[in-house]
Amino acid sequence: MALVVVLSHERVGTGTGEMLTMSESKINDAAAAAAFHRLVRHLQHRTDAQNVDLMGLAGFCRNCLADWLAEADGAMSKDEAREAIYGMPYAEWKKAHQSEATPAQLAKMEESVAKNRASD
Repeated sequence: MALVVVLSHERVGTGTGEMLTMSESKINDAAAAAAFHRLVRHLQHRTDAQNVDLMGLAGFCRNCLADWLAEADGAMSKDEAREAIYGMPYAEWKKAHQSEATPAQLAKMEESVAKNRASD
């Protein structure tokens, strides 16, 4: 399966100025693809890093990466993208590695996701 990186040509407004998008940055496509592959391998290895904690800290998780991958590919289904990101079917990963989220984790995730909406 090939990874296709689609780069935006839009500037992203941050409210305090504008941030360069990938297409305007100094990161070339090959380096971006290699870094993405390394991130995926890292997340596949670090099954202790729960999606709810990733969402609470950074506002994205493995499911977000899978959604972005499916969107960029155009032909890949959501399930195929999740399997590519998780390294196994999502239901299998969830059963083996996902723990029940605590109220504190959920609250932190909601606060973080609200920051995402503010930058959309």
